[in-house]
Amino acid sequence: MWCVIQVLTGKEEKIRHACEKYIDSDILDETFIPFRKCRRKRNGVWKDEKTILFPGYVFLITEHPNELYNQLRRVEGMTKLLRADRTILELTRNEEELLINLGGENHIVEMSYGYIEGQKVNITQGPVKGLEGEIRKIDRHKRSCIVEIDMFGQKTRMTVGLEIVEKK
Repeated sequence: MWCVIQVLTGKEEKIRHACEKYIDSDILDETFIPFRKCRRKRNGVWKDEKTILFPGYVFLITEHPNELYNQLRRVEGMTKLLRADRTILELTRNEEELLINLGGENHIVEMSYGYIEGQKVNITQGPVKGLEGEIRKIDRHKRSCIVEIDMFGQKTRMTVGLEIVEKK
């Protein structure tokens, strides 16, 4: 089961390391922060950059949610565990599969590439391929797009790298 904890933005890595340090390894299978790769122009040169996909969130994988909740009390700086009705809010199987499809085993959403034909966006390669209908905005200057997905029990927008190589 995948759980999510909310932390102060900018403290994600610190909390991830604290979880790995203070939570027993037989309770916590994996702790991760999903990242995205994008391209940014710095001093006239395009460079690849890696940033956090969901700022303020750390993901935990466990088969023992109640024990995990008890041990999370040891972690300083955690804002809250996303919960519903006094139980830990777990991601649905669809949400887990979406994150796996987007980021793979290393939890990094790579750049996507595509073209625009008229008013239609066609993604030719990358993790956003197949999510064209969920794209809400494309920023060709920043080489990114905003994709709206179902995550954390609500509609959530995430910004991912998208290079439009051609406009027909």
